[in-house]
Amino acid sequence: MGHHHHDGPILQDPKRRRRASIILWALLAPIGVLAMVMVIVLWPQGTYNKFALDGSMDTAGGATMATGTVTRSGVETCPSSQGLEDVGGKTLECTVTYVMPASGGAEIQMEIPPEMLQSRDARPGDALRYLDLSKVDTTSGSPYVFVDFVRTMPMTLLAIAYGVVVVLVAGWRGARAVIGLVGGIAFMIFFMVPALIEGGNPVVVGLTGATAIMFVALYFAHGLNAKTSTALLGTLFGLGVTAALALWLTDAAALTGANDESAMTLSTVAPQISLPGLLICGVLVGGMGVLNDVTITQSATVWELAETSPRASAKELFFRGMRIGRDHIASTVYTIAFAYAGAALPILAIAAMSNQGFGVTLGSGEMAEEVIRILIGSIGLVLAIPVTTAIAVMVVKATGTGGAHGKRSLFAASADA
Repeated sequence: MGHHHHDGPILQDPKRRRRASIILWALLAPIGVLAMVMVIVLWPQGTYNKFALDGSMDTAGGATMATGTVTRSGVETCPSSQGLEDVGGKTLECTVTYVMPASGGAEIQMEIPPEMLQSRDARPGDALRYLDLSKVDTTSGSPYVFVDFVRTMPMTLLAIAYGVVVVLVAGWRGARAVIGLVGGIAFMIFFMVPALIEGGNPVVVGLTGATAIMFVALYFAHGLNAKTSTALLGTLFGLGVTAALALWLTDAAALTGANDESAMTLSTVAPQISLPGLLICGVLVGGMGVLNDVTITQSATVWELAETSPRASAKELFFRGMRIGRDHIASTVYTIAFAYAGAALPILAIAAMSNQGFGVTLGSGEMAEEVIRILIGSIGLVLAIPVTTAIAVMVVKATGTGGAHGKRSLFAASADA
């Protein structure tokens, strides 16, 4: 796209450029400072009680969580029905899995629930997590209870593969984006989640967290320049719209946030957490990534257009930018909707089998939350595109295309690679 025609660059007047840069900073600096102050104010004190989610067994005393590796499995007498013949019962046959405990010792027998084995057998070499009740007095059946498969290894390999692919294709900028992503997730784990558990206002925590992550991630991945600042303004606008809609709709559509097992567990162990608030916070975090994607693209598009046709008017630039923006809107709407629909397939399958029809199912708690989440996220996204395009046109007209890379502007600390 970019043959860099600098035959008649757009307004290379240094005074105008400085003024545009000052205006950008004047808009963004207070938001950045406010976000930083709010992070300090809301920073979790670590006052909440940690509890063991290993199951109700841990209160029995002496019960421990352990891991082990499957050595073999076969159909034989169930450990849980052994000894029943002595009292006039009947022994049952089932799939018994033999596991070698990670802590060493003799091989143990374990029954894995048949519904788990229906889709995939426990194969030799698989790592399992189980509850060891052997030190507790268990008169009935097997002292080892299957909890879950351990998936650390394949997930770690997949994460490494993802990082390698991104860096190979996108180079240094890709590496910066991956580092930014890891930092953002760490920030959510250490700041947002504990702040919510301690009963912080979810909308305030969500907006503060999302704003702080966007500031750092965008400038870190795309460099400190006018183009990134423009995208950041568009992203913050989109986040604001998303937050306002989420606040209104959670109440208007009577969304409780208490529709899955995790939410129910949370409400029991941490009653100070607002589940509807958690839902709003989730919508903000979910919308953040896609918003960042479209605003950066729109901002870059306007700069490219300005470089290829330096004499284009502001109106012309805006409409040409929006032509590309419309394509982007169309594709992103699909992306969000299908991502959620993919996650909700089991619910859709139940709807297809029941005689309630899809309308009733879509209106039910869990599904309604997903649908509303998609719609709120999409509205914020669609509105952010024309706003970002308009800001980009104003900035590029004032700073000239050089402003994208921090040339002779206040964004001179450009780390653009």
